[in-house]
Amino acid sequence: MQMTRRSIRGICTAWLFTVLCVPTVAQAPRPEPVTDQETELGMAAYKQLLDKGEIVESSPLYGTLKPLADAISGVAQPRYPHPFKFFIVHETQPNAFATPGGNVYVVDSLLYFAKNTEELAGTLCHEVAHTVHRDGVTLMEKEQRIKRHEVEAAILLGPTRAHVIAIILLGKLKSLGYSRDVESKADVTGSDICAAAGYNPWGLVWLFQAFQNTDVHQLPALLSDHPADGSRITTLETHFRTNPSTFSKFSQDPKSATPFNVPKNAPETFLHPGATRTSQ
Repeated sequence: MQMTRRSIRGICTAWLFTVLCVPTVAQAPRPEPVTDQETELGMAAYKQLLDKGEIVESSPLYGTLKPLADAISGVAQPRYPHPFKFFIVHETQPNAFATPGGNVYVVDSLLYFAKNTEELAGTLCHEVAHTVHRDGVTLMEKEQRIKRHEVEAAILLGPTRAHVIAIILLGKLKSLGYSRDVESKADVTGSDICAAAGYNPWGLVWLFQAFQNTDVHQLPALLSDHPADGSRITTLETHFRTNPSTFSKFSQDPKSATPFNVPKNAPETFLHPGATRTSQ
């Protein structure tokens, strides 16, 4: 049966009406990057890691990290004016840290250290929370008052102010420069972010519980501030209990965890000084 031009026009009109009228899911707009103190400090920290040859340019591990990073940053992004970007770095001790400006660094050995998806997600959410709270900027403001003479002396030798501060910042982030109160607040905000992203926020609790009685000197950097009295665990459990509408749907049983598998001995390519990797 042949269709007339009028009937074809009618079908097209109906199709267009259907497409235009079907409701769509609104998405929060991605904030535009802003050049300010935070991005300047974040870039200086990036260059420090780059000069040390620690930033991994390509690795199968990115395939494991990216789904978690995308989900978590999608939830946290409306709360921070700079785009979150996740980088894998190579160091001997499992760790993760975030710098001002939105960069989150995940040590490759952490991906082998985490026993399940929830533990890794909890760690990433915790670091993103530090960024949302601008803890790194606050830490450096305090540190500059304490070590201003050291910063000024270093500047006289050549490095820019941001470069010098970045060196201090990275040292603090890798050696747990935050107070326990700041860490606990990041735990709470991180648990909210994880829950909204669909990851069981009990993962961070499981991570703490597994190493609660371990010799602090044997713990990776991300856990070495773990209090013997479990105060951070108690804070999280209280937060979960007082917000049942958000957390009651998640199981606190570690047996419910999602198995986490990463390719063993994954090959890695490192960025060389002078190169730039903007996102993953």
